[in-house]
Amino acid sequence: MALSGSICALATPFRGRDDALDLDACARLIDHQLAGGTHALVVAGSTGEAAALEEAEYSQLLEFAVARVAGRVPVLAGTGLSATRKTIAQTERARAAGIDIALVVAPPYVRPTQEGLYRHFSEVADRGGLPVVLYNVPSRTSCDLLPETVARLAGHANIIGIKEARPEPERMQALLELASPGFSVLSGDDPTCLYAMQAGAAGVISVAANVAPADFSALANACKKGDAKGAQAIDHRLRALYDFLGIESNPIPLKWCLAQIGIGEPQLRLPLVPLSPVHHARGRDVLVRLGLIEAERAVS
Repeated sequence: MALSGSICALATPFRGRDDALDLDACARLIDHQLAGGTHALVVAGSTGEAAALEEAEYSQLLEFAVARVAGRVPVLAGTGLSATRKTIAQTERARAAGIDIALVVAPPYVRPTQEGLYRHFSEVADRGGLPVVLYNVPSRTSCDLLPETVARLAGHANIIGIKEARPEPERMQALLELASPGFSVLSGDDPTCLYAMQAGAAGVISVAANVAPADFSALANACKKGDAKGAQAIDHRLRALYDFLGIESNPIPLKWCLAQIGIGEPQLRLPLVPLSPVHHARGRDVLVRLGLIEAERAVS
């Protein structure tokens, strides 16, 4: 299953009154993505606050998303944990929920060697029951999956791609040398995704696409067609959104933005807390400039 285009790393809406999953808002978010032309969805990744989900909630969320999407686009789930056995079990749980592909982050906190990473991902791909997309995000994991290790893993029949969140052009170039019809290289960094896709990346797994799915779909499509001028114009339009979504830890600003456009509440689970009010005016200005809210509309 080849992945390409604009892939949204979905937020997980929670209700403010009781901190429960807000499946009504989840449905609106999924519908918003499909209407905007998003090419695939990620459920329960880091943007989806997967670490804050109870085991039953994890399965419930995945099953709900699979049912709502109803086969229209591929659905990925974040299944990566700090231990290999636990990651395999989580991947099996995702498969039981109907998920198409596992997005498996490099094990956070434990800082394995490159040989440990190779063996970890190989075991998950062998035993988890789902195709695997590798996910490298050293800023969150303190562990860097190096291109030479990716090269060893790319030949595995059940490893179908990598989401690379390091922004350096040289890292993306090294990975693009490994791309093939059976192994997709995907950007995991919104601010540099234009460069990555123009250099040959198959697409982007995006945070900002939660808010602006049509723009991201258009950006990915323009890159695929070789429309450099059109892609650059879209990317330029989105720059202020990229900056705002990084103003506090993801998904804090994202949850606030989604509430502004009428999808869920700005509710997070501790230790994450709502966006500081000092940033609200800037955020409203960004959303107004993108045409996502009216100038007089605001949600605190």
